[in-house]
Amino acid sequence: MSALGHSVPRLEDDRLLRGRGRFHDDVVRPGQLWLRVVRSPVAHAELRGVDTVRAAALPGVAAVVTAADLPPGLRIPVRQPHPGLDFTDWLQPPLAAGRVRYAGEPVAAVLAEDPYLAEDAAELVGLDLAELAPVLDARTAPADAHEVGVVDFGYGDVDAAFAGAAHVVSADLRTGRHSGTPLEPRGLVAEPDADTGRLTVWGAAKIPHINRRVLASLLALPEHRIHMRETDAGGSFGIRGEFYPEDFLVPFLALRTGRPVKWSEDRTEHMTAANHAREQEHRIELALDADGRLLALRDEAWLDNGAYIRTHGAVVAALTASMVSGPYRLPACRSRVHIVTTHKTPIGTYRAPGRFQHNFVREHALDLAANRLGIDPVELRRRNLLTAAELPHQRPMQVFGSPMVLDGKDHLEHFDKGRAAVGYERWRTEAAEARAAGRLVGTGCAVILEKAGLGYDSAVVDIGVTGAVRVVMGGANVGQGIQTVMAQIAAEELAVPAGSVHVVLSDTDLLPDGGGTFGSRSTVVGGTAVREAALKVLERARAVAGELLGAEPAELVPHEGGLAVRGAPERRLDWGRIAAASFAPRWTATGEEAGLIGRATYAAQGMTYPYGAHFAQVEVDPETGAVRLLRYAVTYEVGRAVHPESVRGQLLGGAVQGIGGALSEEFRYDERGTPLSLTLDDYLWPRAADLPEIQVEVYEDAPAPGNPLGLRGAGEGGTAGSGAVLAGAVRDALGLAGDVGALPLHPSRVRSLMSRGTYRTTSRETSDEQSDEQSDEMSEEKSDAMSGEMSHEPPALEAS
Repeated sequence: MSALGHSVPRLEDDRLLRGRGRFHDDVVRPGQLWLRVVRSPVAHAELRGVDTVRAAALPGVAAVVTAADLPPGLRIPVRQPHPGLDFTDWLQPPLAAGRVRYAGEPVAAVLAEDPYLAEDAAELVGLDLAELAPVLDARTAPADAHEVGVVDFGYGDVDAAFAGAAHVVSADLRTGRHSGTPLEPRGLVAEPDADTGRLTVWGAAKIPHINRRVLASLLALPEHRIHMRETDAGGSFGIRGEFYPEDFLVPFLALRTGRPVKWSEDRTEHMTAANHAREQEHRIELALDADGRLLALRDEAWLDNGAYIRTHGAVVAALTASMVSGPYRLPACRSRVHIVTTHKTPIGTYRAPGRFQHNFVREHALDLAANRLGIDPVELRRRNLLTAAELPHQRPMQVFGSPMVLDGKDHLEHFDKGRAAVGYERWRTEAAEARAAGRLVGTGCAVILEKAGLGYDSAVVDIGVTGAVRVVMGGANVGQGIQTVMAQIAAEELAVPAGSVHVVLSDTDLLPDGGGTFGSRSTVVGGTAVREAALKVLERARAVAGELLGAEPAELVPHEGGLAVRGAPERRLDWGRIAAASFAPRWTATGEEAGLIGRATYAAQGMTYPYGAHFAQVEVDPETGAVRLLRYAVTYEVGRAVHPESVRGQLLGGAVQGIGGALSEEFRYDERGTPLSLTLDDYLWPRAADLPEIQVEVYEDAPAPGNPLGLRGAGEGGTAGSGAVLAGAVRDALGLAGDVGALPLHPSRVRSLMSRGTYRTTSRETSDEQSDEQSDEMSEEKSDAMSGEMSHEPPALEAS
């Protein structure tokens, strides 16, 4: 039986369920010091001085450092430059000097013998700050001082298409600021070895090999003297594992003091210092012919990047702009994203970066267009989705240097198949009946295009003399079950049980380089590297076993933990015996590694484009404006599922995060730039009681042609369409004439929509005048939110 395509017991689960996980906070080294970061309490100020005398004098304090104690000119670089953009002036230093640019920015670091003493000492550090007016709105920020650059993607004659269009539909839409907020905040432990001059670091998630290169450069320390070791991670979602100021401060201070240093972030720190995400404003326009067929899309957006450009560079802007066309037949498209700095926490990549935003604005604009033209929203999508006859479909542009080739089977077929599987027409009938009875019930659908699998990764597979199989690869464990999937891929090639394969992730001593875990790429790219390494082991093993068995190597096939002659399974050798024989002088040669070992690097020649759809049914409380989620479903084309339950789990978890961002989660600030969302009492996750049973339909109708296993990524598809589908469902429930204006749709915002008198329970008509009036009022609401008037909201969801 194939090892692939079966939901075998996850290798990670036994120890995690028994409480035997090892997270960064579980790492305790003899003689370790504790780090506490002193952060700016204000958003924008001249930093006139930092008084460390009282803190340094406290017994048990080992060191207090400021920017003056660091090597001059340090800035944290981006890991993915963007053509034509120079980020130099906007890169973040490890500690602020001269000026602070967001509340939560690191200003000083305190080392002490225990965490409580470190916190006490940090409170004694005095900051001389002359507060300055903050810039808090990307759309109105002075471009000369705050616009980093513009990311521009497009093709076709957009202006001509709009000039000749029978219908033009436009909307001003905004996505609020939210982020991953994993259960386990960030942390790091670094230990120097005086005898070897080496530095060991625990807790670097997501991209340890990349972070080692950055750290080596900042410390002027050879890479081979830095050992990044894997720990478990209580969630990542893109925001953990990037290189933050603390990722420099902890190792730097360990080397400076000659002692291990440990830092564990608390929740308030996390809410102000870890990457935020999502905040964008869009002006989107659709041009359509008289039959409702898309002629062109034009989108201009302003991305609130916060105070600095962090390691992702322009990735969020590029993904927002390049993929806004989605899986539609679209002859012309132009999308521009202005990257603007403000005095807020810097943003970064968070599960489905750019796609959560552009799916919302595009799909919402399609709903408006359906009303304008008098076409059913489902039918409008059906008329414009790409079909099998048009695929593969190449957009005449490149994304991250790779041609944009939509490699699916049939987007229209998937949409129709998905609607039937979830019973969406029944949902719509139920909603219409509920509205006729006076309830505010609505439905929405949204179609998404995802991306996965760009870049490279490396792997090593070896078999020892006991027959034990080991896999070492460059991905990171962030809770997604990567060890199990990599074991399954190796097991498939070597005919061993997946549970017997030992998987090591991101150990920089065992694997010189690796791509990391981000962008739905670990299985697609890392898994292919594992397969290629296993095939190299198999090739060498066949040569050794062929001589021992007196058979042609080509006639040997993997069978029950070894190799057997094709058609004669009794003539076989197990892996242990083959491995032992491979060390004989006959099989050792200059330039070749001894033993059964294979190393491989797989570099994807282009991205693969998974796709799917989201469906929702909601009810709005007419008194409170609270949105109750009645039904939710996700359909997704994964190409090939190595571990189907893990794919479903990824889509389910992603949907819950997207629902939170669409209905309740939001980082808010007052007029001084002071954060108002500092705890989980203010930043509202959806609760289990708020959610219905979420239906997940995984399809394997279109194996990806770009990799040998046919894999497509699945980590972000559950999040990508949540904002779009819930905005459509709420709009339908209220019978809005215009758009919803902004996400999240918390009760205050929904009450505002209802109070304007622009909704009717059953009407689907729209008017330009009402839409324009609604957009103006949403701008006023935005101003209220910025000034803190919306800082205390009841939960956006009610228990079902």
